[in-house]
Amino acid sequence: MTNSLDAVSVITTKRDGGELSDAQIDWVVDAFTRGVVADEQMSALAMAILLRGMTRRETARWTEAMIASGTRMNFTDLPRPTVDKHSTGGVGDKITLPLAPLVAACGAAVPQLSGRGLGHTGGTLDKLESIPGWQADVSVPAMRAMLADPAIGAVICAAGADLAPADKRLYALRDVTGTVESIPLIASSIMSKKIAEGTAALVLDVKVGSGAFMKNRDDAHALATAMVELGRDAGVKTVALLTVMDTPLGRTAGNALEVAESVEVLAGGGPADVVELTLSLAREMVAQAGLTVDPADVLASGKAMDHWRAMVAAQGGDPDAALPVAKHSEVVRAPRSGVLTQLDAMGVGIAAWRLGAGRERQGEAVQAGAGIEMHAKPGDIVVEGQPLLTLHTDTPAAFERAIDALDGAYKISDTDDVKQPDLILARID
Repeated sequence: MTNSLDAVSVITTKRDGGELSDAQIDWVVDAFTRGVVADEQMSALAMAILLRGMTRRETARWTEAMIASGTRMNFTDLPRPTVDKHSTGGVGDKITLPLAPLVAACGAAVPQLSGRGLGHTGGTLDKLESIPGWQADVSVPAMRAMLADPAIGAVICAAGADLAPADKRLYALRDVTGTVESIPLIASSIMSKKIAEGTAALVLDVKVGSGAFMKNRDDAHALATAMVELGRDAGVKTVALLTVMDTPLGRTAGNALEVAESVEVLAGGGPADVVELTLSLAREMVAQAGLTVDPADVLASGKAMDHWRAMVAAQGGDPDAALPVAKHSEVVRAPRSGVLTQLDAMGVGIAAWRLGAGRERQGEAVQAGAGIEMHAKPGDIVVEGQPLLTLHTDTPAAFERAIDALDGAYKISDTDDVKQPDLILARID
């Protein structure tokens, strides 16, 4: 019975703790994509997978079936090695913006298919769309031309509808049926799209902490390991870094605000944590691509900025245009003097979302200028009354709810012994 190719048999096999056969997995994913398996049946199977788990073989086959539901891109004919990066998402995580042109400037091709934000985590496409004229949709021929152009070498764009379409349908179900947390389903969702995009190598940035999807290190490690295994099984050179996300990255959270900060990094400045993580991921990507150049030298040379400007322009954006500024701002001041010992990523992320930087449902518009500037980070000495945060929005009625989200999100104490956690917790290969 375990090999029966009908929805109820597949569901009961997993419900009872059995392993799904390759034929069952291939059939159910294909049938779901074609509408033969109903949404309620796939929802039941997703819950069974959440509760019973999947073996490495099952997860690999499930990922292959997701890829097979659409088209698989191929960039093996490009004159430079391909490598991509994926982050599981966090607050202030603008790393893709300086990273893609930096790695392109090192000699790799970076096909970065990105998404939009949902909830407290920002979306790379939303950030870039704050640049006047910039377009997220790029045809495959145009994408190939950008990657092959030695002056560009990178593209950050939206994934086409024909890239792992089964995953898009399943994700929508998981979001409303309490099955998002399944590590095999998360891993296959991410990796099916990344493998389908045709990159030869992949570096994963798996966030762990209050502002991350994975709140504890064990779960983050399990997810990273599963994704590395999936990449390797599919012939994609894959490595993962576990990185901390208890405090927002950098000093901004919000679309145009984060673009401006990314440009600062490309110009040789920017916050130390953003620079550190950008260079750490760039070194991993360059190594996976088989290149020997040091990204720090390339960043200092200004070549990464040249590639950024060319990449933005190739997608219709004006790299010299002024970025949008929100119509209203409000300052949150330090209630006492001392040392800032905590700035909670989740609190800041929810506040930025409520200001208009994020969306509650897919398809909602976001405000380009909304978000939060952070004038102090944990370990900094602050004086009573000085600005801690500046909140930006076009809708001033949002300030009250945003400030509510910040209640308890920052702490100031008398201690001068604030231990800064390592940004990178582990490397998994």
